[in-house]
Amino acid sequence: MQALLVIDVQNGLVDLAQCNDTLANIEQLIQRFQTQQKPIIFIQHFDETQESVLHPANIGAQIIERYQPYIEHLVIKKTPSAFYQTNLQELLASLSVEHVYITGFNTEFCCQFTAIAAYDRGFRTTFIEDATNTVNNSDTYEMSGLDIRDFVGTVLHWSNVIEVLDIEEYLES
Repeated sequence: MQALLVIDVQNGLVDLAQCNDTLANIEQLIQRFQTQQKPIIFIQHFDETQESVLHPANIGAQIIERYQPYIEHLVIKKTPSAFYQTNLQELLASLSVEHVYITGFNTEFCCQFTAIAAYDRGFRTTFIEDATNTVNNSDTYEMSGLDIRDFVGTVLHWSNVIEVLDIEEYLES
């Protein structure tokens, strides 16, 4: 069984990124998984610092309204990995999931950490590069011209253990 992981698509992150294309790609994947009756699991990050936009009391911590009707399974996390000290692995086992697809925010943090953690736990893992996005840019990392999604996708692809596709490649397969 395959499952779609939709990571941290929360107001506080989406509002900081130019990501309409990413949101459309994620929604297309959600609808495809729904049609095929495959599980969709939303991951929501909470920070303990009250000033954080991702503190549970802040509207920024909420999954964006556009996706709320799709929420059937929800996992709360407090670290970049959706597996660390959460019930995600148990939920995936209960759904007989063997293959996870990674989407969401931030590409270089929670999406990448979760992809690696999924592989480490024995899941076949596919990272949909253009269904991830980030609030960061090349200035954040002081690396002129850095395309964060492409860089992370390339690193994961070179691992030869995590499949990296774009939305078109996924839809063609």
